[in-house]
Amino acid sequence: MPETKLLFEHAHDPQFRTLDGYLAKGGYQGLKKALGMDRQAVIDQVKASGLRGRGGAGFPTWIKWNGIEKEKKNPHYLICNADEGEPGTFKDKQLMEQTPFLLIEGMTIAGYATQADAGYIYIRGEFVDAARSLRQAIDQAYVQGYLGKNILGSGYDLDLYIHMGAGSYECGEESALMSSLMGERGMPRLKFPHAPLPTVAGLWDKPTVINNVETYACAPFILDRGGEWYATLGASTKNSRGTKLFSVSGHVNKPGNYEIEFGTTLVELLDMAGGIKGGKLKACIPGGSSVPIMTAEQVEKAVIGYEELWDDYKTMVGSGGCMFFNEHTCIVSLIWRTAQFYAMESCGKCTPCREGTKWMLQILDRIVRGHGQKGDMDLLLDVTKQIDGRSFCGLGDAAAWPVAGAIRAFPEEFEHFIEHGRSMVQSEEAKAMAPRWAQPAFSH
Repeated sequence: MPETKLLFEHAHDPQFRTLDGYLAKGGYQGLKKALGMDRQAVIDQVKASGLRGRGGAGFPTWIKWNGIEKEKKNPHYLICNADEGEPGTFKDKQLMEQTPFLLIEGMTIAGYATQADAGYIYIRGEFVDAARSLRQAIDQAYVQGYLGKNILGSGYDLDLYIHMGAGSYECGEESALMSSLMGERGMPRLKFPHAPLPTVAGLWDKPTVINNVETYACAPFILDRGGEWYATLGASTKNSRGTKLFSVSGHVNKPGNYEIEFGTTLVELLDMAGGIKGGKLKACIPGGSSVPIMTAEQVEKAVIGYEELWDDYKTMVGSGGCMFFNEHTCIVSLIWRTAQFYAMESCGKCTPCREGTKWMLQILDRIVRGHGQKGDMDLLLDVTKQIDGRSFCGLGDAAAWPVAGAIRAFPEEFEHFIEHGRSMVQSEEAKAMAPRWAQPAFSH
């Protein structure tokens, strides 16, 4: 299946970053149609499209939009999660830099449907170019009447603001993001059913809708061409519709962002990225560093879809950060580095994540130093079970899944490292992946 370009169709046209260039390519047709519809009808089109959140969880978008109170009693807010902190993922960055009006139009459609008074784009602090691109686009939209008071004469008002984060992975979690946006520490809140949903009490305890960049960017196409049309994309899958952006990296000849239709295979995605570089395919992390790793044999059969990847391989589409690895990769060292990231990024609010991520890292440290002990694999799995599903937010799950998934997929590599004190992958590349103090272990 070839690459299907919808969001990226005009991404490499510099004029598409200007309002005039965007309008010349059919921009804002979706908003114009939405403003002529009843708000519920707009939500119904999103429901018909089958659009699911593109940030990682895959939650149906229309349910969030529909969860906002219909009889407006309080200010309503709209948030775009543009933090994109998942390692291996960089597609939202390109969307904001090269197609800023897709995001702005999509947020305006969502704002109209949910009666939002203001929208906030929470951008990762390092994404300076993306913030600059969006700032220029927002300014142009205000001047031409696509933002602000009485948008396009419809009587609907919406203001958009940009907020720069400070590089915290935790602030990609929606409740921590809201806390950060309000000037509080970027830590997660209690979740439903112990606390109200954001659609009931979110930003400043007011009804709030949160979606990520790619999700909002789909809305203009859905409203312009219809939800039923959008649902024809990916119709070969169980319940995944539309296109999906994948950030492909690792040992590939052409790393970059690719837009594919759900139902495309992982092998076809790998072919788009120029195939494996420097050897044969060994493993793949399909949806960002937090999702379980897949073996080469699984990749050969895998179809990209939310249910397809989970039901068949217990992994996920996730954020779309797809990393392919060749035969020279030491899986133990790879997971050690992954565990280090999550231990460093834990906000420390809850015990399972704060302590569990450190315990996992300590055990993996011992293994890659060449001092692994019999029973370390079972101990690691036991720790992951104490973290998964028991943490205050999803970061704990994100830390546990890669470790448990790697042991499940490549147990022989962990067994060899523990028994022999060195990696079973004997290559310069594998040595380079190991931490400096683990290098002597390879010469045993």
